[in-house]
Amino acid sequence: MTIRVLLADDQALVRGALAALLDLENDLSVVGEVGRGDEVEALAVETTPDVVLMDVEMPGLDGIAATAVLKARLPAVRVLIVTTFGRPGYLRRGLQAGADGFVVKDTPARELADAVRRVHQGLRVVDPALATDSLVAGESPLTARETDVLRAARDGGTVADIAGGLFLSEGTVRNHLSSAIGTTGARTRAEAARIAVDNGWL
Repeated sequence: MTIRVLLADDQALVRGALAALLDLENDLSVVGEVGRGDEVEALAVETTPDVVLMDVEMPGLDGIAATAVLKARLPAVRVLIVTTFGRPGYLRRGLQAGADGFVVKDTPARELADAVRRVHQGLRVVDPALATDSLVAGESPLTARETDVLRAARDGGTVADIAGGLFLSEGTVRNHLSSAIGTTGARTRAEAARIAVDNGWL
């Protein structure tokens, strides 16, 4: 039986390399490729993959959000997140979104192919070092609203821009930014956003 695989990664070179590696395996077949997170669901409906290899950082919709959307529409499709960024927060959020596995891109080709097979069999596959880091790091200390505000601040918007985008008052935005700065131990909102990104909280 051939396992049908869909690749979702915004870097064409990476998609091509993954496709070439996986197609060398007799029991794996790449049935589709996509470079944007907001195009994963439609292509999955069209190509009916068994497993989706999902990058985290993609335009349109990040891979974690795209996983949640895909699982809501096609719960039987297995999702293996394959990312350059082995951040503990990404692992936790990915699994919460419904991902069936999480590995980093420097995983050897043979191990990646085996991870696809294991996920297809219904097993959970998680990079062991990342699993340990995630347990040590624990849950994000940020509230949901602090996370929203920091995510908007990361893109360089002013307090007024953030307030308008999140339908909050400027005073409320300042309060959430101040709280997030304190929670992360940062000195500025830019540093707080960087710390949150580095930990995979955003």
